[in-house]
Amino acid sequence: QVQLVESGGGLVQPGGSLRLSCAASGRFDTVDVMGWYRQAPGKQRELVASITSDGNTDYADSVKGRFTISRDNAKNTVYLQMYNLKPEDTAVYYCNADAIVGPWRRRYNYWAQGTQVTVSS
Repeated sequence: QVQLVESGGGLVQPGGSLRLSCAASGRFDTVDVMGWYRQAPGKQRELVASITSDGNTDYADSVKGRFTISRDNAKNTVYLQMYNLKPEDTAVYYCNADAIVGPWRRRYNYWAQGTQVTVSS
């Protein structure tokens, strides 16, 4: 079993910044892809950014140039630095991770509980 614990959400004014963190713990050998998704009221959950274990990143077009995803493999932690936040960034942000377990390297996907990010004046 793997636990993902998020921190860093909150209320911020438009143009402001926030940093989200998500730490994975539990029984696994390695963590492969880690990512951030978000879900706004009445909308589907969407990918915000992802990062592989060797540092390859992918971003939604709507956040390119404003958000940066990074990770610390030694701490099994992924970060999302968000700059120039806009009201349309308001959503619940969810951390997601693929954990690799056992000699057969089986892949299991996990979600965190979500953290609210509200961008409002």
